[in-house]
Amino acid sequence: MKKVAVIEGGYSKEKAISIKSAKTVFDNLDRNKFEPTRVLIDENEWTAYDKEGRYSIDKNDFSFSKNGSKVQFEYAFIVIHGTPGEDGKLQGYLDMVGIPYNTSTAAIMALTFQKFHCNQFLKSFGINVPEAVLIKPDDEINEKEILKKVNLACFVKPTDGGSSYGVTKVKKENDLLSAITAAFKHGTEVVVEQSIEGREVTCGVYRDIEVIKALPITEIISENEYFDYDAKYNGKSQEITPADLDEQMTNNIKDLTKEIYDILAMRGIARMDYIINKEGAPFLIEINSIPGMSNESIVPQMLKAKGILLHKLLT
Repeated sequence: MKKVAVIEGGYSKEKAISIKSAKTVFDNLDRNKFEPTRVLIDENEWTAYDKEGRYSIDKNDFSFSKNGSKVQFEYAFIVIHGTPGEDGKLQGYLDMVGIPYNTSTAAIMALTFQKFHCNQFLKSFGINVPEAVLIKPDDEINEKEILKKVNLACFVKPTDGGSSYGVTKVKKENDLLSAITAAFKHGTEVVVEQSIEGREVTCGVYRDIEVIKALPITEIISENEYFDYDAKYNGKSQEITPADLDEQMTNNIKDLTKEIYDILAMRGIARMDYIINKEGAPFLIEINSIPGMSNESIVPQMLKAKGILLHKLLT
């Protein structure tokens, strides 16, 4: 049986969410084919663990010792949201030690993690994305110039964050600077992005051998002003799967999702978030290259609606 590391944790505030997702993945891996071990990565150490104990990871070859015997991983299932799993750093390390993994390559993960840069890249392929302005740490901030491009209301967010940490919806010019300051606490760069009014939907996608397949679309109806952390993780939203869209819009979203996945040469399970504006045009908001996989997460809901068992997909 193949020895598989289910990697969880990370260095960001999404650590707790990652651990929940990893448990779902661990529980659903086929024990007739895989011998999985959970591996926690955090700021202090890399640790494999099971019911019998905890074992330090040897970073020279991504292995550990148990009862005097070396356990060498043959595959890694990365379930870290945020750094170092979603930004390509962990993939780069695994490439160096020769361990294959479930996600896109290090370069693609690094691109999709940077919201502004990824959207601008996809814009060159004709993908609709919101107007946006990138702000770097040393940039002089001119609120009026920024708002000439994106208008109010707008979203201010870290380019390299997740789970809506550091995100603010700004409706007044006087609130823009404080929102930018707040976003910089969660990321290295900040994007001020046009707020598009419309319906929020998300579509899962994966590669089945060489065929790219889209999952049923979910519509997200937040009780809050947008799909923030509270709405995502504290039950303050309705998630309707499959979304109540007509056949043409459903096919448009699924085809667009598969096109983006193909443009980026992605691997593994991903999820694309959109706003369908009042004219019926879908705008890509962001790509989730390692989407949540806990029982409460959206992708498992999509799989259930499609009649796909998670353990079959993971195999």
